[in-house]
Amino acid sequence: MSQFNNNIEPNIIDDKMVQKAIEEQCPEDLNLAEREAINFKDVTELQLSFRNILQIDSLWHFENLTKLQLDNNIIEKIEGLESLVHLAWLDLSFNNIEVIEGLDALVKLQDLSLSNNRISKIEHMDTLQELQIFSIGKNNLTTLEDREAAVLKYQDLTELLELEEAEALAQLKEKQAKQKELEYHTAAFVEYLNGSFLFDSLYAEDPEAAKLAYLPGVADLLQTYRKEFVLVCENLFNYGLEEHEKREAEVSSFCESLRAALMANQQENRKIILDFECRHKRRLDEIHNARSYDIAESKRAESKEDILQLSEALMTLEMLIADQLEELIKDFKRNIADIASTFIENVKGRMTQCRDLEDRHHERLLEICISTLEKSVKNELEEDLPDDVRTLLVDKTTIVKALDTSHGIRLLKINKRESDILCSTYRWQASVTEKAFQNEIDRNRDCIKKILQYIDTLQEELDNITIVEPVQ
Repeated sequence: MSQFNNNIEPNIIDDKMVQKAIEEQCPEDLNLAEREAINFKDVTELQLSFRNILQIDSLWHFENLTKLQLDNNIIEKIEGLESLVHLAWLDLSFNNIEVIEGLDALVKLQDLSLSNNRISKIEHMDTLQELQIFSIGKNNLTTLEDREAAVLKYQDLTELLELEEAEALAQLKEKQAKQKELEYHTAAFVEYLNGSFLFDSLYAEDPEAAKLAYLPGVADLLQTYRKEFVLVCENLFNYGLEEHEKREAEVSSFCESLRAALMANQQENRKIILDFECRHKRRLDEIHNARSYDIAESKRAESKEDILQLSEALMTLEMLIADQLEELIKDFKRNIADIASTFIENVKGRMTQCRDLEDRHHERLLEICISTLEKSVKNELEEDLPDDVRTLLVDKTTIVKALDTSHGIRLLKINKRESDILCSTYRWQASVTEKAFQNEIDRNRDCIKKILQYIDTLQEELDNITIVEPVQ
């Protein structure tokens, strides 16, 4: 709901305000004189949003207004709209209105928004016979009796709005589900292979194929080709999803092994550091409480040696985990390579099936076309072919050239889809293994850096201890 801003004076709609609003919504190519010369009666839309308006006034000039925006103001009362008899769209949302009133003259109103106000009762809307959209959300409609009366009075409108909202929500959910499904298929490198998409794309922008469908036997031939081709694509699609699950499982298994190894290493690290810190604290106390300078210096030397041994122990542990993780990553790389190689070989095999189907279809189609040409030359054709189809049956060379061109384009599209799958697989293989190696390099560098910083801190702390000879 709108809130009063103490830093801004509330406004009442006046001629100066509406003139400025009209100038703001005028086309930029109009000069100042043309803007000032605009007659209020010619204005059909007026926007007065976000102007801290408290009271509606001075709108009687706008007798042809069809759309009025008064949202996001501090209006407390609906008034001053009596002359706007042609108004079809009124937005009074985000104001401080408490009562629905002042709308009797707006008999052509189709869209009314009163959301985000302080209205507690739906009333005084009997004259709004053409109203189609009514927004009343976020108000103070808490009285059950008034709600039930409103539902009965505006039942058709309410049901329409509820139906539209339900349909919009259902469409949104369906769109989100389809998008999520497509993302999953894309991650498996087999998007749009669960159906006839690839086959249909082979014949997109190929007018010659549509013409040849009129030849006897071609329609049946094409239907058989389509059925077999789509079956291969769907087999590839299902296989791709299965392989995607295998790839995800391999990555998950590798990450789990990595975490287990690092956790064991970190536990060993913590144990060594905790043991050291217990000894180190004890030696620091001994240094501070030493009875002589020589004893204190001796304890400091012991601490320095202990710090050195700590550094060597931590570095040794890091070398061991680095070697262990290196072997894990090498195994992971080999497994990923095997999975990718198997997938690639199967993709190539299935795409070869698609090319073989295209080759067989092309050969059979060529036979039908040449046979039809021979019958046409002998005037033995029983079918009445369209003129644009007969233009293809000029001679054998023309037919062969046209069919070879279409055949070549379809093969290129099949090859392109195969190439896309293979490239996606290669990119994934390189990415997932390179990321594993790089993450380990970064982890190793960071760990060594932290060890060195920790050791430096310990040595600096020890060096900064001032040993004072006790007074005898």
